[in-house]
Amino acid sequence: METTNGALNRKLRMALVGGGQGAFIGRVHATAAVLDNRAALVAGALSSNPEKAKASAPAYDIAESRAYASFAELVEKEKALPASERIDFVTVATPNHTHFSVAKAALEAGFNVICDKPMTFDLSQAEELVRLVEQSGCVFALSHNYTGYPLVRQAREMIQSGELGEIQAIRSNYIQGWLRTRLEASDQKQAAWRTDPSKSGAAGCFGDIGTHAYNLGRYMTGLLPTSISCHLRIFETGRALDDYGTAIIKYDNGALGTVTASQISHGRENDVTIEIDGTKGALQWRQENPNEMIVRRNGSPHQIYTRDPNAPFMNSLGKAACRLPSGHPEAFFEAFANVYRFSYDAMVARATGATFEKRDTVYPNVYDGVEGMYFIQQCVASSQQDGAWVPMRHAAARR
Repeated sequence: METTNGALNRKLRMALVGGGQGAFIGRVHATAAVLDNRAALVAGALSSNPEKAKASAPAYDIAESRAYASFAELVEKEKALPASERIDFVTVATPNHTHFSVAKAALEAGFNVICDKPMTFDLSQAEELVRLVEQSGCVFALSHNYTGYPLVRQAREMIQSGELGEIQAIRSNYIQGWLRTRLEASDQKQAAWRTDPSKSGAAGCFGDIGTHAYNLGRYMTGLLPTSISCHLRIFETGRALDDYGTAIIKYDNGALGTVTASQISHGRENDVTIEIDGTKGALQWRQENPNEMIVRRNGSPHQIYTRDPNAPFMNSLGKAACRLPSGHPEAFFEAFANVYRFSYDAMVARATGATFEKRDTVYPNVYDGVEGMYFIQQCVASSQQDGAWVPMRHAAARR
């Protein structure tokens, strides 16, 4: 008996696709997924190279019998297992061009999916995934992990409850410097696929990290975009995709937003910064100092909100994202784990036959994914027209 009174009396069973030797994000997913002891990694197809896939399994404690040579084999053999043994969800931690085929196979087999961003290679694939998710009834979460930080969620609830008044401006930046030189020319794995149009898609820097900056503003404010003007540039000679870009966004309430993303700024690491201006106040949050948020109001001392689940100033959404007492920093792994934690609630509901929210979720979902792909498409289209204003509202966007 797996369920009692709507509860699932076991851990969720996870399969990882990607994450083999030399990978980065697969290990992050595997760590975050089990952080709250609600899931166990039991199966994997860890590389597109069958030998490497098998060789990588022991590092994840995956049994040889469930270390598959391909994701197709994983889906086929896991689906054939008894319901008491087969996986509950697949995590997709592979380069962009493979996301769709892996997620599609998992959804068609009835498995829930947690997918890295950007969701797919292009917009048409993203729109097809929306259809598949709706048709299958599966849970689909997208790992926009910066939405998982406690103070980001604190800010979301503050903004959407009106504490900052009407939101009028969003400035969101993601600044890196690791691609200042043509690192991809040395066959460095992470650089090689991100700068290859056949693997990354229509955008480089803006697809990789600009999507995070854009999504953060959407997640925190809930404002709907109407149009966008964008300039993308390739500053490193010989590179095939953009390594710098900036966009201006018009929102339906009259607000303006900017997104700047760079991978060629000397000395910058993963500097995600967002500032939001409202009629009653403004806030600022920086990912490299994630346990503090500055709130400013004219005529009052600046306030520094710290991540403290026991403080009266923390709201319910902020508290729910915390694991540790104040003064013990929570950061990247914990934020990633929050995407998993809240999607697990939906997976358990699905497994026990309960209803669950599919569109207005705390975790980023398939609708955020299709909007992210539309953002990339429209930024590229605008830039090709020297910054012309193009539409930015997709029919499937989260409201």
